[in-house]
Amino acid sequence: MKETLLRKIRNKEIVVGVVGLGYVGLPLAVEKAKAGYRTMGFDIRQKKVEMVNSGQNYIGDIVDIELNQLVETGRLCATDDFSRIAETDFVAICVPTPLDIHQQPDISCVRDSAEKIAKYMKKGMMIVLESTTYPGTTEELLKPILEEGSGFKCGDDFYLGFSPERVDPGNREFKTKNTPKVVGAIGDDAREVIAAMYRSVLEGEVYEVSSPAIAEMEKILENTYRNINIGLANEMAILCDRMGINYWEVVEAAKSKPYGFQPFYPGPGLGGHCIPLDPYYLSWKAREYGFHTSMIESSMMVNDKMPEYCVDRASRILNHYGKSLNGSKVLILGVAYKQDIDDYRESPAIRVIEVLGRSGAKVDYFDPFISVYHYKDKAKRGLEKISKEIVSRYDLVMVTTAHTNVDYEMVQQSAKAIFDTKNVMKDVKHRDNIEVL
Repeated sequence: MKETLLRKIRNKEIVVGVVGLGYVGLPLAVEKAKAGYRTMGFDIRQKKVEMVNSGQNYIGDIVDIELNQLVETGRLCATDDFSRIAETDFVAICVPTPLDIHQQPDISCVRDSAEKIAKYMKKGMMIVLESTTYPGTTEELLKPILEEGSGFKCGDDFYLGFSPERVDPGNREFKTKNTPKVVGAIGDDAREVIAAMYRSVLEGEVYEVSSPAIAEMEKILENTYRNINIGLANEMAILCDRMGINYWEVVEAAKSKPYGFQPFYPGPGLGGHCIPLDPYYLSWKAREYGFHTSMIESSMMVNDKMPEYCVDRASRILNHYGKSLNGSKVLILGVAYKQDIDDYRESPAIRVIEVLGRSGAKVDYFDPFISVYHYKDKAKRGLEKISKEIVSRYDLVMVTTAHTNVDYEMVQQSAKAIFDTKNVMKDVKHRDNIEVL
């Protein structure tokens, strides 16, 4: 089986399937197709299937014309018919792994995908989970489902591995193609073949580890590292505010040290699919072993309370101007979870808006990338544009995303008061009406 698959990889005879056509799956499918493999994307959402098959791009990191050309030439297609898994040789699972209402891992999409794949598997397939999850998912959950549903044995009849996604929306330097990839698999042959498959497509290093659990844990480590350090930055910012010290100046000074320090910055909270969620996965799994992740959970608590802290600071700023938060008009600048993208998954800005609303404030938002967002089954529409006249109507402007295509000089000149949680206005000349986190 190994030699057959290696030969098919060399000759580009592999048919690729990608389950889940979101921020991870569609860019991966595009790269596989660009590398010369016939690629099929699988998704239960008919709208996404139709958009892909008509060459319509909905992911910012994909070049529109490339997607269109791949579809037109028949190199890439999408379907919601999972029986077509039988046509594939390599399947990557790239489905969401959110938290449930109890802040515990919800791996129902992974489970459902595995059950669908198992029904239509054939011998000699490679199956790789890319969705971020807790250590042990590949071997404890995925492997039994695939074996029982297909009647095949892992290692003898098919290969199974884990290779964590490393998608960073909006990153102009590192995309799917040139970001190093970690691969862990069940058995040496599986690891060799799966790594060869990724090497045939990607420009970045393919780093092999000894098991899926190692690869699963390293992904959790990546994002927990950031969570903890951002938590430290947020806590330091809160302390600096009480002491009358500008944290942003502190961190710039600390950056002057050429070793032993990496800068992290505060903000209204954490957003995106990975950093706010992954520590919960690890903390949940650790309890199975009677281990309490005290440092990790402390950073999670700090980061989780930042939207409420920012609203409290907003209230104090308004008080300084003789205003109450209740009844004040507040303009939020940015609801994306990071700058210059249209992704608002887990965005702390949306929680800031929610808390402001509960406090009685009248809240609008402007985001040049997001005209409408959906939260708790409701849609909120943003302002189409901002101007001096529009900005001047608000009692407070809060910058919650550091978009680079906003005229901050105009905002400063027009606003009564500004709370800049991202320090994006640091170069604005006149700062009498600006307070930073």
